[in-house]
Amino acid sequence: MKLLMITGLGSAKDLASGKKGAFYNTLEEFSKHWDRIDIICPHIDNCKIDNSLKIKNCKLKIFDNVFVHSSPWPLIFHPFWFLKKGVEIYKEQKFDLMTVHEFPPFYNGIGARLLWQRIRVPYVLEIFHIPGYPKPSGAKESIYKQATNFFIGYDAAKARAVRVMNGEVGNFLEKKGVPRSKIKLIPAVYVDLEIFRPLNINKEYDLIFIGRLESNKGVGLLLEAVRNIRHQIPNIKCLIVGDGSLGNDIKLKIENWKLQNNVILYGWAEDSLEISQLINKSKILVMPSYNEGGPRVVVEAMACGVPVLATPVGIVPDLLKNGQGGEIIAWDADDIARRVSKLLEDHAGYQKYSHSGLEIARKFNRKTAIKNYAEQLKRIIQINE
Repeated sequence: MKLLMITGLGSAKDLASGKKGAFYNTLEEFSKHWDRIDIICPHIDNCKIDNSLKIKNCKLKIFDNVFVHSSPWPLIFHPFWFLKKGVEIYKEQKFDLMTVHEFPPFYNGIGARLLWQRIRVPYVLEIFHIPGYPKPSGAKESIYKQATNFFIGYDAAKARAVRVMNGEVGNFLEKKGVPRSKIKLIPAVYVDLEIFRPLNINKEYDLIFIGRLESNKGVGLLLEAVRNIRHQIPNIKCLIVGDGSLGNDIKLKIENWKLQNNVILYGWAEDSLEISQLINKSKILVMPSYNEGGPRVVVEAMACGVPVLATPVGIVPDLLKNGQGGEIIAWDADDIARRVSKLLEDHAGYQKYSHSGLEIARKFNRKTAIKNYAEQLKRIIQINE
């Protein structure tokens, strides 16, 4: 069977830059379950050429049967380029299904609907999180949340199914008019337990944050918490792994709050092996996001035996229920600081979270979860409209 994937700029840029991030790791296993995968995405600048990427006319080759087609057109014209390129690929490959990573401003879903009207190949919307839900990080996310409220019913009307990765998003969509029969809960968090595992190395950092440096990730809350903790633990060490548009703002906060000896900006980790090493060098993962789909890093930390302090977003409420793996924190720097200080001093509680987190992580074995994802998609193909 053949698959067409329509994805966003973030995932495509990671592939083109040579970063072996979450999307690359998913494709590495996912590609084994399909004869061919074509991926349509927005325009990619500054592609990095290495042995794994062959670039010609906005086309990248990833693995032997995965091809990425980058738009040469501005973002506003993407739905029409998706239609043009999708028809072209269909004439050549006769793909069986489309998966559409959907989010505001909905150009992926609009493009998929236009393409469906031409070729009538079924498609699945994949909505991993709702911007601004459960909590917006700013005005833009509030607007996007309202736009989703208004548009999602139309957006999902012609889709064969709507894939969500947690019940929170599924409930939101149902309340906004998406039929429950269309909503398919298929987890999108996959962890390679051969890479993410406890390592016998020294702990160099008290806290670690891993993620994009964007407003919805709550990095500012973490910095404020570190500033508060420093009064009690002067030598507290926090490692921040990632990059993004808030990088310069975060550097300024560190300087203004005199946290240079407490906060280390690491930048982007090269691959999963490096992330695993960094997690294992840390005592606690802090994930203070305002809204998320997963996040994968919470499970990765658990797989390394590292307790998690995270806000109630995405799959976190399910993961941390019954006092396992860590604790749910509020969107409040004082609460984060209090829980960090307590956990660093509570050896018995720390060990309990460490051991129970390992048990939870085993449920997210990469090969098993991705195989299940592929099989679920193939079942959707077989469903009559």
